[in-house]
Amino acid sequence: MEFVDYQQENKELKKANRILQKQLERSEVNRVKLEETNEKKEYLLRKVIAELKEYQNNLEERTHELEMMLLNLQIMQNKMSSLGSLVADVAHEINNPVGFIEGNLAPAQEYIQNLLHLIDLYQKTYPQASQEIQEIIQVMDIEYVREDLPKLVSSMKEGTNRISSISNSLRSFSRADTEQKVLFNLNKGIDNTLFILKHRLKDNKIRPAIQVIKNYGELPPLPCFPGQLSQVFMNLLANAIDALDESNSGLSFDEINKSPNQIIIHTARNKDENHALIRIQDNGVGMSSDVQQKIFGHLFTTKPVGKGTGLGLSIAYQIIVQKHRGILEVKSILGKGSEFIISIPIS
Repeated sequence: MEFVDYQQENKELKKANRILQKQLERSEVNRVKLEETNEKKEYLLRKVIAELKEYQNNLEERTHELEMMLLNLQIMQNKMSSLGSLVADVAHEINNPVGFIEGNLAPAQEYIQNLLHLIDLYQKTYPQASQEIQEIIQVMDIEYVREDLPKLVSSMKEGTNRISSISNSLRSFSRADTEQKVLFNLNKGIDNTLFILKHRLKDNKIRPAIQVIKNYGELPPLPCFPGQLSQVFMNLLANAIDALDESNSGLSFDEINKSPNQIIIHTARNKDENHALIRIQDNGVGMSSDVQQKIFGHLFTTKPVGKGTGLGLSIAYQIIVQKHRGILEVKSILGKGSEFIISIPIS
């Protein structure tokens, strides 16, 4: 009886041993799989750590670049601020001698007319001049002098008027804005900017003059920062000129003349009359929809290296939106031209 019990117990022990053996084998398989999984996880973790370190290094480099760029921009801003003050002072100094010359041209013209009249009287009273006088009259060509001298004075007067206009435009453009908004005539501000850009608008060997069509509406003086708005006008108009010059590539003077370069400027109130609208339109190269989405982005530019910084339109956007709580938007068709629309609250 006891022998049977031992046999039964032996069978159970063998069965338990097989079960344990299988469990051990499964555990070993699981251990191997776990080690493989851990190795994969460790590999992935090391890879992620390496990528994070690389990303951190790139981020530190980019941060350093941005810090240097910000420093350069601050230096540039400081230089431009100093330059603006210097230009305003120089313009003021120019006005003094120009005003002196302009003030003396009128009496000088009167004196010249009196002297010419006196010569006429002498010639009438003494028609037979001495030989010496006749020789001097022939040498100096008095008839030509009589005709050209008034023209010369008139040309000098026109020149002083132009210098005075340039000086006033520079003073208006470079004026330092105060912390508070002041009343400003938008139409006059645009005219001052156009006057400064006149050298870029006139004809040259490559193309005819750019036509500027002004459709100014009645606008009240606007509370704003005049110096900053003048900068916006400068950036938008300079970009329009660049777009027109780019559209002229490969065309002859006569071809451009058949389809003239144009900048159309329109100012008016909006329908509710609570905003001033300024539209600056050109018939240049235009922009794709993708470029239009990025055009006001910081440092974005479509110009080649050395031709643009990508700051002009970004700064213009900040001035209009942040400083004046207005709107600056663009509409453009590639190959047809672009239109920038500014909306600024009137009060």
